[in-house]
Amino acid sequence: RDVHLGGYSQGGMFAYQCAAYRRSEGIASLITFGSPVDTRGSLPLGLPPAAVDLIVGPLADVLAGHALPAWASRTGFRLLDPVKSLRQRVEFVLALHDREGLLAREGQRRFLMADGWVAWPGPALADLLRQFFVHNRMLTGGFLIGDRLATLADVTCPVLTVVGEVDEIAPTKMVRAIAQAAPRAEIRELSLPAGHFGLVVGGTATRITWPTVAEWVRWKEGEGEEPTGLIDPSTLTEEDEPDAPGLGPLAMHMLELTAVAGLGAARSAVGVASGTATAMKALSEEAATQLPRLARLDQVRPSTRISLGLLLDEQSDRAPEDIFFLFEDRGHTHAAAKYRIDSVVRGLISLGVRQGEPIGVLMGTRPSAIALVAALNRLGAVAVLMRPDGPVALEAGIGRITRVITDPELTGVAAQAGVPVLVLGGGGQERDLGDAVVDMERIDPEAVTLPAWYAPNPGLAADEAFVVFTGQGERTRANRITNGRWALSAFGTATAASLSDGDTVYSVTPISHPSGLMTSIGGAIAGGARIAMAGTSTFDPDRFWNDVRRYGVTVVSYTWTMLHDIVEAPPDAAERHHPIRLFIGAGMPGGLWRRLTDRLPPARVLEFYASTQGDAVLVHVSGSKPGCKGRRLPGSAQVRLAAYHADAGEMVLGEDGLARDCVPGHVGLLLSRVRADELAATSGALLRGVFARGDAWLSTDDLFREDEDGDLWLVDHAPALVHTAAGTVASGPVQDALGELEAVDLAVAYGVPGTDGEELAVAAVSLRADGPPLTPEDLEAALGLLEPRHRPTVVRVVDEIPVTTWFRPLTGPLRDEGLKAATKARPAWVRQPGGEAWQRLTRAQVTRITAG
Repeated sequence: RDVHLGGYSQGGMFAYQCAAYRRSEGIASLITFGSPVDTRGSLPLGLPPAAVDLIVGPLADVLAGHALPAWASRTGFRLLDPVKSLRQRVEFVLALHDREGLLAREGQRRFLMADGWVAWPGPALADLLRQFFVHNRMLTGGFLIGDRLATLADVTCPVLTVVGEVDEIAPTKMVRAIAQAAPRAEIRELSLPAGHFGLVVGGTATRITWPTVAEWVRWKEGEGEEPTGLIDPSTLTEEDEPDAPGLGPLAMHMLELTAVAGLGAARSAVGVASGTATAMKALSEEAATQLPRLARLDQVRPSTRISLGLLLDEQSDRAPEDIFFLFEDRGHTHAAAKYRIDSVVRGLISLGVRQGEPIGVLMGTRPSAIALVAALNRLGAVAVLMRPDGPVALEAGIGRITRVITDPELTGVAAQAGVPVLVLGGGGQERDLGDAVVDMERIDPEAVTLPAWYAPNPGLAADEAFVVFTGQGERTRANRITNGRWALSAFGTATAASLSDGDTVYSVTPISHPSGLMTSIGGAIAGGARIAMAGTSTFDPDRFWNDVRRYGVTVVSYTWTMLHDIVEAPPDAAERHHPIRLFIGAGMPGGLWRRLTDRLPPARVLEFYASTQGDAVLVHVSGSKPGCKGRRLPGSAQVRLAAYHADAGEMVLGEDGLARDCVPGHVGLLLSRVRADELAATSGALLRGVFARGDAWLSTDDLFREDEDGDLWLVDHAPALVHTAAGTVASGPVQDALGELEAVDLAVAYGVPGTDGEELAVAAVSLRADGPPLTPEDLEAALGLLEPRHRPTVVRVVDEIPVTTWFRPLTGPLRDEGLKAATKARPAWVRQPGGEAWQRLTRAQVTRITAG
């Protein structure tokens, strides 16, 4: 039959972890006594988390090679309150004449003196410190038992947690966090006016704790009533939390757990915590971790040796046993990943792949994709990242590939490339892929002799490393990415997002998408964070929240409207007290951005912009302005807004023939500067002598405006401007204005042919299922803030805004539909120049205002 599993203090932590590992199978209920879940919930004396990492992390490394004997643990506990320990000794000696009086406390004395302590294996202790003190994974999820992931969010059995109101070792806030960590469990709390030991031994325990536990077990077995005095911790507020007494729980645990390092070292750690809190807090500021990354990025020159493969080797050398990526509930270390990558390198060499050779990669979201791309990069070949749903033959030609490597499931699609097909992944099983396909899993890497020309990670910053594709159909184009460009995005993401080894980055986007390669995967590698691969190309809300909890996700990457279904889904129990701190990506509409942060506080959005030509990278770090692209990322190319004449489609030049800087509030063309040492390696049409004689710039073809704070807002892609009879209309301001309406889900703006050869500006919106109806008054309130010549003429409601495979809104299908007269189900409104209000769009008006 199912058992009731209980544990005291750290034993309760193990009970929680056991239930998480088993996903509550076979467990009737959990009963814990003073067992902390949020181990960082009450730091001593304002000590910042970064300072804790500096103390506990190195101690874990030292302890990994030792064992903690029982006497050291016992001594550490006594040192928590040496005065009290001495007083108890004296009281015991003075009461030796009273045998009956001593017998009542003999169990407690024996527990504290000897029976309550066991030895700790050093590696287990180090693992405890890293996972649950440094990274706090009891609360966030994503801890590993062996190589299997676990999270307390998988605990669904009832939980009784006993809390000490004056507990110095495990204060109430740390213990009550089980309600946050296990949102799907029925949790009850027994709060006692006792300290850590008094929960299980002594008069209070005899009178209240154990009778209540017995009643709890009978109740859960259906043999009694619910015990009295229990509360639901999820209903409590911060005002219900008593102040944590004493030195602080983290220092207490450190004293207990680091006794093996010597009492002097433990006292030194506490001294640091209490005596130099201000200095440690300063040390934890963003600059402390970000300056080295920015400095390295600033030192990158075309001849600098840097690449994805090199960074992975550095991570493996630094922390081989740290987790690199998580997939299908398993964790894989840097050492294991390095072995797999090097094995793939040997396989590629055995097949004749050489440095600089373009190799097609046609793979889904799986570890083999990362291993292959890293192996190609380590070899110095060019990874041409093809899209499984793209025009394979066209991409193969544009990428000039000589062969394509694919998943077993995509061999048929890969054959369309017209080059030899190789398969990687799905090894360890018998399979017949046909004579035309090479199974790389059958290559024995140990039997491959490395040639004299091979040197790992030869790539320089100026060397082409990757090719990614954008656009659809015949509009498909290749973006060639150098090692330096990849490093810019990777270090830029890691810096802006403050990624560290305590973060887990969740990526649905495949490696073939620029965001997947350069932001989520690149940023995680540069920041030393874990990568959680979703194994799916869609954002299913149920799977998403399960993955977030199981992997301990703190950062989620996105593209465009990818998070839409998460925002609009019904509430999920797992999203309460979620561990996500940041969403990073590009292209999120302002309205969706606002709804996301309103629903999932305290998470914020980190929005990037990266030019397709040049190294211009913008980032909006604060997330306070939905839709804003922010400012230049330090370390990226210098950017400048040139005054732009939208109607003429050209930069505004002064009398001296040089471009003029754009005035804040006006629309300008974003230019990316090219340094003199980068000229030879730069592809694209250089603009020379733009702001000064001899300077060199690349045009992004994107129009921006600068606000009063110096932040940049994307207005439109210059070729996409709509040229109407009244003036030029940009899509960005129209979409932003309509997206602010409560009724609107998504909005786009585009042009359709009008009369007399002019275009007609049209906006299409989809409506929220639970939103209010959209009215002409709403349109006037939103669009009335724009200048009349910058407003659309028609606003129409559509069933949905079509999006690309990676969630970028499409206007082509809507443009092809033209205009349709308003119906009850599909409202549409028109406003003629000089008109007083928005009017219902009739069939006659459609005929009159369009070319058709």
